Formats: sequence, structure tokens, C-alpha cells
Amino acid sequence: MIRKGETICAPATATGGAIAVVRVSGPKSFEICEKIFRPHNSKTRLRERRGHTVVYGEIVDGEEIIDDVLVTVFRKPHSYTGEDSVEISCHGSQYIIRKVLELLINNGAVPARPGEFTMRAFMNGKMDLSQAEAVADLVASSSEASHRLAIHQMRGGFSEEIMRLRQELLHFTSLIELELDFGEEDVEFADRSELLKIVRRVKELAGKLASSFRLGNAIKNGVPVVIVGKPNSGKSTLLNALLMEERAIVSDIPGTTRDFIEDTIVIDGIEYRFIDTAGLRETTDAIEILGIKKTLEKIKQARVILLVDEITDSPETINRRADYLRKLAGDDEKRLIILINKTDLYPEKMSRKELGKSIMLRDNESLLFISAKGKIGLDELRAKLGEVIEKEKLSSEDVIISNMRHYEALSKVSESLARVEEGLESGIPEDLIAEDIRQAIHYLGEITGEITSDEILGNIFKNFCIGK
Repeated sequence: MIRKGETICAPATATGGAIAVVRVSGPKSFEICEKIFRPHNSKTRLRERRGHTVVYGEIVDGEEIIDDVLVTVFRKPHSYTGEDSVEISCHGSQYIIRKVLELLINNGAVPARPGEFTMRAFMNGKMDLSQAEAVADLVASSSEASHRLAIHQMRGGFSEEIMRLRQELLHFTSLIELELDFGEEDVEFADRSELLKIVRRVKELAGKLASSFRLGNAIKNGVPVVIVGKPNSGKSTLLNALLMEERAIVSDIPGTTRDFIEDTIVIDGIEYRFIDTAGLRETTDAIEILGIKKTLEKIKQARVILLVDEITDSPETINRRADYLRKLAGDDEKRLIILINKTDLYPEKMSRKELGKSIMLRDNESLLFISAKGKIGLDELRAKLGEVIEKEKLSSEDVIISNMRHYEALSKVSESLARVEEGLESGIPEDLIAEDIRQAIHYLGEITGEITSDEILGNIFKNFCIGK
């Protein structure tokens, strides 16, 4: 996976800005950059400069000046990758960036692969694997909460927790392995009652971390909120009102929305992914039937369901629709919010107290009276959506995981330790107990990269952007 001995280069900034950074890393970084960089008012070569210093000069192609630049020198191991590195800050012209890269490659550098800078940081011990994954999450973060989650993981909060669990298991498995070596002498180095306590504690912590994935994944990828209801109930109008733009087509003709429409907004630092769906009704229109099928799929994927009804609907009808959605959702943790829409059109039907008593709500469900067109009640809806994410966890010291790979590994740790716990209680042979502990240690090591494979590394770093 890693190209040892090669010096790599790539743009480290997105296109379109006034300034761009081209990153170079590897054993010949200084030598290659010296061939194309001419410093102003200095004869000191890059390889002779101290690390973390900046030099003003020109990128040149022979005698042709390409651009005035600032060159930052990083000496190993005090760089992002742990290698000698150079960052060239130039103007953001696509021609200039392309020309700088061309000159670097012509003088011995090779184009960086996606995630190769961060992979080198991992291979050189600058960060563990979970911290490397957090770099990609940080780049992709689109809300305050997802940014905070990635920063916490990148700084090692999650890694410290995993390494602590692994060390406790390593200590006791080494004692059990020692007992196996002296099996004929019937000696006991590991206190079984103490081992059982540790196994239970580690299993509990692994389970707690795994259970945080639902929250972490929602923060990282946005909370999926599906808007459902009968045709022409105001679903698309509600989406437009929440987004404050004409995102969905609004019409008095039922069945206008044939496919789902998705967009995001940020509420109190949390990103919500709103999905406007085709109205649920009996129809013979083939296209509309496909749209309704997609609606049913989105209901199962959502964390929050907004059921849009009208003030003219009877309580019996609203309750029937709500029950139908509960059965489709099939998950008690999904949040259902029933919205009684068009309240501005029928003021004579505003007996909210009576209607509220007639609507059967379960725990964590809500009933709100709104007017999507008149933008009435939307602040209250936003507040209800804010309650979906347990914000107290975001500001606490609790570690929250957001990566599917970590979740799967922690689930396997819990399974292995459950077998250890059962074995200790039933007195099964030590070699079988030791094998299950080794499995748990292995899965914990996979998270931080202490145990890994080229296949795992390839799957992780292929999703990075080039230049990171």
C-alpha cells in the first residue's frame, strides 16, 4: 500500500480559491523542490533550513517564472506525515497548480494516491488508524456537531479508550498463557474472580461504545427525517418552508411528487436530512406507484417521521395513518411527529384541545399544529427536532463512535467476551478461554491499527480525497 522511498505530491486545497497549497512529502522533498524554487534575497538551500520556517521566492521552469510563492519547510519527524515535507503556497490558478505539479513530477516526485499523506502519517506512527479515519470525517464534516465529533476522535479520545481496554485484556491473557505453559504443575497466575470482573467491565464498555453508534452515525451523516402523508397535504410546502427556498414543486394537483426530494438544513449545530416523499394513496399510475414504494423504503431508513395531516382530517383517520407508519417503521426508537397542517385556512376547526385528546400518542411522540404555507409553528417543529439528538452527550466526555468499522469490531469484542464470561462461570478449559480473549484483543487492535491488513487499509484510504 505504501510506496517506500518515493516522494509524493498533490494539491492539498480545493479548487476555486485565490490561494492553493501543493504538498510534497518523502525523502527527496527538499532536493526536488530546490530544482524548481528560487528564493528571494537568500542563497540558503531548503535542505539547510530549519523546520517550520517559511521562505518567499519563485517557482521557475528554467528561466521562466511561473509564480511568486511561499514555501514552508517541515523536517522529519515533525511533519504531518512524519517525513521531510514541503508545502508550496501559490496562487489558485488551475494553470499554475498544474504547472507546479508537472515540474515536481518531472524532477522525481510521483502523484499522491487518495489518502496517501494520511496513510504515511499512520505508517510512521503520527496517528493511529481511528485517528486517520477521523481526518476524513473532519474534511467531510458539514455541521458543528459532526466537526466536534471528528476533532475529538482525531485528538485520540476514542483511541485512548480502546487501548486501555486492550491493555487490561492483554495483561490477563498473558497470565493465562503462562498457566498453559506450566499446565502440568497445576499453578494459577490469573485470579479468576478478578478476570471475570475485568471481562464484565470491558464487555460493558465495549457495548456502551457500540450502542453510541446510532447517535454518532446520525451526527456524522445527518439525521434522516422523512416527510410523509396523503397527497396534497402540504408535504412539499413544508419542505420549502423549512429550507426557506422553493426546493420542491408545489401544486394543488394530488400526486405531484412522484419521487423523493432530499435536502439538508442545520438546526442548533446538527445537520438534518429532510426527505419529501410521494403521497401515500391507492393509485393505478405506474410512476406514482414506484414513488410510493420508495416512500416506504425511506420510512424504514428514517430516524424521524413527520406525518403531515390536515386540520379537516378526522381523529380516526389520523390515528389510522399513525398506526400504519408505526408498523412500517418497526422500530421503537424512531420518533414520530404528527403535524396538523393548514390551520390558517380553517380557523373554525381550531379546537386543538379536543383534537389533541383524540390523537393517540405513544412515548416520545408529538402533536403540533402548523401552517406550512403561513410558516406558523415551524419554530416549535425545529425545537422538537432538536430534542431528537441527545445534545448533553455531545458536550460531555463520553466517547461516541460514528464509524461502521468500529461498530462492527466492538460488536465482535462484546460477543467474544460474552463467551469468556460464560466460560469462566462454567469452568471450561483455559485454552478455550484464552482463545476468546485473544479474539477480543484482535478486534480492539483492528480499530486502532495495531493489527491490520492491506485489505483493511485499502478500504479505508480509498475513500480519502487526493492531497490528504
